[in-house]
Amino acid sequence: MSRPNAVIRSIGMSVAERVMTNHDFEEFLDTSDEWIKSRTGISERHIASVEETASTFATRAAAEALEKAQVDPKEVEMILVATVTGDMQFPSTSCLVQYNLGATNAGAFDVGAACAGFIYACEILSSMIKGGSVRNGIVVGVDVLTKIVDWTDRSTCILFGDGGGAVFMEASDEDRGVMCTVMKSDGSGGKYIRLAVGGSLYPSRSPQAEGKSDRVYMAGREVYKFAVKAMGDSCCTVLEKAGLSVDDVDLFVPHQANLRIIEAASDRLGLSPEKVFINVDRYGNMSAGSIPVALYEAEQMGRLKRGDLVMTVGFGAGLVWGANLIRW
Repeated sequence: MSRPNAVIRSIGMSVAERVMTNHDFEEFLDTSDEWIKSRTGISERHIASVEETASTFATRAAAEALEKAQVDPKEVEMILVATVTGDMQFPSTSCLVQYNLGATNAGAFDVGAACAGFIYACEILSSMIKGGSVRNGIVVGVDVLTKIVDWTDRSTCILFGDGGGAVFMEASDEDRGVMCTVMKSDGSGGKYIRLAVGGSLYPSRSPQAEGKSDRVYMAGREVYKFAVKAMGDSCCTVLEKAGLSVDDVDLFVPHQANLRIIEAASDRLGLSPEKVFINVDRYGNMSAGSIPVALYEAEQMGRLKRGDLVMTVGFGAGLVWGANLIRW
């Protein structure tokens, strides 16, 4: 008996209501709209309120995906939430989403692969479906990094936005779904993107945490060099693994971190602009939320249609990176 494919049946998204423009930063930082746009391509981003959390956006996005697929939450068998900004250290954000949805028969766990989290989580769930462990499930990519940035550091606080997206995935004999994935890591680069305080190394309010930062740190130059190479390498590897070429790709949906990184990776791959989806200008870097939100918007705009081959790629803290090939 042949193994089923893991087909993405529907997609949902949710982002913070408040929009913060580059001009808003000019009121309290030594920066400008031109400075930010020329270095990042970002014009605005969505900022979570005090009440909005990772589970807020994850629940809304997952509920939309289920409604589109016409699936009762009680039929869901697994929920994966890719995030590094969960509501709490524990319980997992996925369990909060499971409760909020009323998915009383679902297992749930979080995936901590930073900005590559959605790619990792899609591969995990698709493998579970293909292997027969579950028949269906939800993958959410979501982050609320603006709650842990240093608002006096113009090199980082301008970059991030809050929100995420979710897909409902199920077993099917259709000739589409998650086709091929590459996942890589290099822990020697962990020092380049980190949040030091809050874990078991530097517990909050402990003597070990004194002098350490509880805000996001990122070494921009090193991350840029890593990202350009990692994105290109991942895409080339996943295409080779699938026996395909870049000409077979209908749409390229990269992690929306920085316009210059996206353009450099696209140029290396030889992708024409019309095959590259970009919304970083309106959302900034939403970490694990960026790829599913971009997929959602691409589908809404008619740029991603059933049967299209979409290639996603992401990179983030760890360091981790990876790529998916999905027949939509």
